[in-house]
Amino acid sequence: MKPNIILRKNSKTVNTTIQLTGSKSECNRALVIEALSQGRVKVTNVSDAADAVLLAGILRSELSEAGVQNSEARTQNSESESGPLTTDNRQLTTVNIGPAGTAMRFLTAYYAISGEEVILTGSERMKQRPIGILVDALRTLGANIDYVEQDGYPPLHIKGGFEQKTDLISIQGNISSQYITALLLIAARLPQGLRLQIEGELTSRPYVEMTLSMLQQAGIQHQWEDNVISIASQEFAETSIWVEPDWSAASYWYAIAALSDEAELFLPGLTSYSLQGDSVIGEIMANFGITSQFKDGGVYLKKEPKPIVRKIFDMIQCPDLAQTVVVVCAALGHEATFTGLETLKIKETDRIAALQNELGKMGVKLIEKGQVYKLDCSEKFIPQKMTIKTYEDHRMAMAFAPLALIIPELEVEEAAVVDKSYPAFWTDLEKAGFEVLDV
Repeated sequence: MKPNIILRKNSKTVNTTIQLTGSKSECNRALVIEALSQGRVKVTNVSDAADAVLLAGILRSELSEAGVQNSEARTQNSESESGPLTTDNRQLTTVNIGPAGTAMRFLTAYYAISGEEVILTGSERMKQRPIGILVDALRTLGANIDYVEQDGYPPLHIKGGFEQKTDLISIQGNISSQYITALLLIAARLPQGLRLQIEGELTSRPYVEMTLSMLQQAGIQHQWEDNVISIASQEFAETSIWVEPDWSAASYWYAIAALSDEAELFLPGLTSYSLQGDSVIGEIMANFGITSQFKDGGVYLKKEPKPIVRKIFDMIQCPDLAQTVVVVCAALGHEATFTGLETLKIKETDRIAALQNELGKMGVKLIEKGQVYKLDCSEKFIPQKMTIKTYEDHRMAMAFAPLALIIPELEVEEAAVVDKSYPAFWTDLEKAGFEVLDV
């Protein structure tokens, strides 16, 4: 991990063009589709986010025996973090995805039907993130999966020998959408197809719609009637999927614009008809005086004076934007209320606790009452220097970085954590006039 960095911004004016990397959410789905199609689908504009690079290395190695031997992520058990992993005195191939939560969910489903026998593992934090709901669903379908250490959590021993037992799976709608997406991605490769019955309210619906839209680009048709999504067994089409730039990454530039006195930014490649649910950041940030104008093949952001009146933000469809919006509200002293944050506690870190800890350093409280969270800015102050702990969470680093516009010296711990989704973030801040200094 790189050393800590210091951020400074002498001027509160931002005027620049930022070329964002491909969407991690789109890219991860596209890479799984590419692998399941056995190369009939090609992916372009692959994200340079660490998670996407890792997943590309694993999945594209599946299309080439030589690539399998050279993949850094696929290691023999002797190199595993968990020590030797063996079954009946056999050494098994280990796939270590580190802290990449999306890769863990998607690869669990991928390997369940691949016929391969692997150990799928990750970082120590990954071993604390639940996966039992997805494993139970795959076992119901016919997958042969065991837990290596703790029931309900990685590492997983995926044994191959998939024989489909049913085409109907019921799954709660208020769980991580990545479980649902993992099942939908493999549906067309199942001999009987899949009928996925969603029970209760579907959270993060845009992510499920993104998955289905990308499958449709690859020739996979579906039906969605009431609470049942049906995908028949069918072949992928020969096509190419272009990955749009990342709206989640764009959210940090909206935050920078919101905390600036003057801001004019151009983000090429972003469209008003994006598949990404996080494109709603434009609508959210309009409440803070940021206009979004789509022209010249991208979006122009501009800061305009506007009183903030919106008091309630429901983040249930875009939980990855929560930290960004909470920090902006805190910085502006806007005592907003937030709902839809249920999944934040099982992300890269417990993001609720992390927000509470770090906002407390400037006197702001994030008060939890059931499933409602309220900002209390009554004791807010602006310190001359503040150090942000990132908790091995890329979004903590990037959501708090815009505070350098109001805090004279902002130190960010473990700066390289941004590599997970936006490796060029600190370089891009320098383009925008921020000082980025190693400690």
